Amino acid sequence: MTLETHAPASTVRIERTYPATPETVWRLWTTAEGIESWWSPDGFTVSVTTLEPRPGGDLVYTMTATAPEQIAFMEGAGLPLSTESRKKFVEVDEPATLSYTSLADFIPGVEPYDFLTVVEIRPVQDGVRITMTVEAMHDEEWTQRLVAGRGNELDNLGRLLGSGA
Repeated sequence: MTLETHAPASTVRIERTYPATPETVWRLWTTAEGIESWWSPDGFTVSVTTLEPRPGGDLVYTMTATAPEQIAFMEGAGLPLSTESRKKFVEVDEPATLSYTSLADFIPGVEPYDFLTVVEIRPVQDGVRITMTVEAMHDEEWTQRLVAGRGNELDNLGRLLGSGA
């Protein structure tokens, strides 16, 4: 079997504005209850097992496909229905900036690698602006999957915060 290696070429930015305070958004991003309430894309659930929001600290959670269409996609792609994900916090500056690396160790035929996500939380008139910058993954298809998933998660956060984003 040949393993593909990862060389990030670019980053992608996703932005959303919500009717909330930076402190509220921070709690939803740095507590197990908060993460479990919005983190997963539609059709999946998340269960946090380790959360240490400090530089060098870990976030470990299991994401499980629960909706029929996601189960069918995962099975069709040869992926397990539940995947343990590992992130390591790089920067934790409450309530303004959170960055972490994610371990991509679940992609068939691709050598495991880390990629960086930076989340900036800034107060704006009538709410908070989230800017998420993510490193591109090993190819365009997986980068688009990442962007779609992160966008869906941020939409879920918006629904939780009442903006319907």
